[in-house]
Amino acid sequence: MAKNSPLIENKAQLVAHLAAGSKPKAKWRIGTEHEKIGFCKAKNLPLPYHGACSIGAMLTGMERFDWEAVYEGENVIALKRDGASISLEPGGQFELSGAPLETIHQTCAEVSEHMKEVKVVADEIGAHFLSLGFRPDTKLEDVPVMPKGRYKIMRDYMQKVGTHGREMMFRTCTVQTNLDYSSEADMVKKFRVSLALQPIATALFANSPFMEGRLNGYKSYRSRVWLDTDDDRTGMLPFVFDEGFGFEQYVDYTLNVPMYFIHRGDDYLDASGKSFKNFMTGNLDVLPNEIPSMADFDDHLSTIFPEVRLKQFLEMRGADTCPSDELCALPAFWVGLLYDQSALDAAWDMVKDWSEEERFELRIAVPKQGLQTPFRHETVNDVAKRVLEISRAGLNARARLNGHGENESLFLQSLDKMTASGQSNADRLITLFNGEWNGDTARCYTECVY
Repeated sequence: MAKNSPLIENKAQLVAHLAAGSKPKAKWRIGTEHEKIGFCKAKNLPLPYHGACSIGAMLTGMERFDWEAVYEGENVIALKRDGASISLEPGGQFELSGAPLETIHQTCAEVSEHMKEVKVVADEIGAHFLSLGFRPDTKLEDVPVMPKGRYKIMRDYMQKVGTHGREMMFRTCTVQTNLDYSSEADMVKKFRVSLALQPIATALFANSPFMEGRLNGYKSYRSRVWLDTDDDRTGMLPFVFDEGFGFEQYVDYTLNVPMYFIHRGDDYLDASGKSFKNFMTGNLDVLPNEIPSMADFDDHLSTIFPEVRLKQFLEMRGADTCPSDELCALPAFWVGLLYDQSALDAAWDMVKDWSEEERFELRIAVPKQGLQTPFRHETVNDVAKRVLEISRAGLNARARLNGHGENESLFLQSLDKMTASGQSNADRLITLFNGEWNGDTARCYTECVY
């Protein structure tokens, strides 16, 4: 239990906790999370935790750049610096969780600095990192398991609730953006717009067409994996569109999601499948007569994985990891839509008559068909063009300039090229695989790297 974390005595505290995330517009920030899949260049094998060419060596090597190590037992499991962190994901995905920043220009500078630091250490140990949303050839059983207590509990529980949970943990890779809200009403509108449009982002950032050395039949296999991971904690959350939705209704949802674990010191107690409601009444068998703290609730929130997740901010979760020149496009896409009121209103006008069935059908179809997915009397590519126009207008209105006098809309250029051609990264990779690559996914290790 975190020190000084208040104990939870009633549901109203949880509602107030989410509401406390509300911030005036002047304090809205942008947080970007970016995972990448590492490999040893000698044989294109995944990075284990231990050894000369390893995740452990990456983490300890990064400390020279003034990162502070975080330990679990004897193992470094994370690094922290200036509000940012580098974390250890289940299959060794190397993740930067960026600091909360004011502009996309700052976010892009942060990502660029991080990638330079990563390259210095990776070159020394003979490693490199893939810019794909799914491991292109490594079998599940060949992915090294990282030494972090919570992951063993999750790995064991995943087998009980879905067929692709371990795939999600060990073979997928994503880029995400965290954004703020000013009030409950603002949160609700942003939540609804971003949920409805999450499949559009999935189509634009589709970048995982390979699995075990062949085409997998999808544009975003990472997104497909989430369709059968754990229905209790994933999905499009149709209740968000119900009249009267707000912080309390989201809390009700979270309390009905089964737990994974309870964190005490360096230990993770297995509470998988158990009820947080019972925990709140002191009736949890793994910790009898103990009630949770707010830190326990934050841990629980972090184990819920819908397409958009509410904490004390909103987290956009629909995109595959992408090449470095597109990492700044994801926060730009969402900031343009959600951080300017006129753009948010226009985006809501666009999606407000989409039915629950249509939103669900988009979520199911887009991983396979990407930008070519039919929707009403057009395609997702046509929808994406209009969404990008709204986002660009929002970024233009924000008028946050870099040293060359350019605003943040410049970061949408890679997405504009995609919609102009109707081809995502996945489409391009499929063409290469069927053409000059001659069916050899080993080319990913030279042509899909940072």
